[in-house]
Amino acid sequence: MHRKFITRLCGDGSQPIAVPQRLNQWIGGAFAIGSVCFAFASLLLLFPSLAGSFAKELNIGGIYFLGSIPFTFAAGLQLFQAANADAATEPSNRRRVLFGWRPHEIGWLSCALQFGGTILFNFNTFDAMLTSLDWLQQDVVVWAPDFFGSILFLASGYLAFVEVCHAHWAFRPRSWAWWLNFINLLGCISFMISACFAFVPPGLPNQTVVMLATLFTLLGAVCFFIGALMTLQESPESS
Repeated sequence: MHRKFITRLCGDGSQPIAVPQRLNQWIGGAFAIGSVCFAFASLLLLFPSLAGSFAKELNIGGIYFLGSIPFTFAAGLQLFQAANADAATEPSNRRRVLFGWRPHEIGWLSCALQFGGTILFNFNTFDAMLTSLDWLQQDVVVWAPDFFGSILFLASGYLAFVEVCHAHWAFRPRSWAWWLNFINLLGCISFMISACFAFVPPGLPNQTVVMLATLFTLLGAVCFFIGALMTLQESPESS
């Protein structure tokens, strides 16, 4: 049976992976849903007048948490892709693995770091719904997972970019895979900047800093949404 090869979000478009196109749709769709949730929650925080019945912080925090779940689901599927990336050159009865262990392969390492980052975001967004935390508790159980999860995302995004460029940096505007990974790298950078602004100091929070943290979360979500839409389209380089 004919099976279309697809390009994984964090991988090199020049190296097709033997998985059905349907899996690509699951990944792109899940990332799109998570991105929409993050963007929607950020907009509600930036424009309280739009919130209406969602005005309570707990409800907005719940939207972030719900958005983190499809992120983890999609990242897990990508890690599965990377763990079975050589299926195209192996016999069809080759035993597939769930996540595998290929730390020397840049594509697998990128996906593994991303998956770890999404798990930290699960903890970060869940703990953010707790309303009785003082500033120190917020830094420990909310900010710390956000900060280290963003580091993992940034490392993952850059490794994916290096893989598609075959160099530390390259400009390839005619490459579908280059644009896909570049846009997602911008999303990772935005999440990292947001995490830096999200640190909670003693005393009353600076509203300008809070706004900047939310704004960069929104920008990151928009970048990931664009990347998700691109994964829903068959890459010209994988045809």
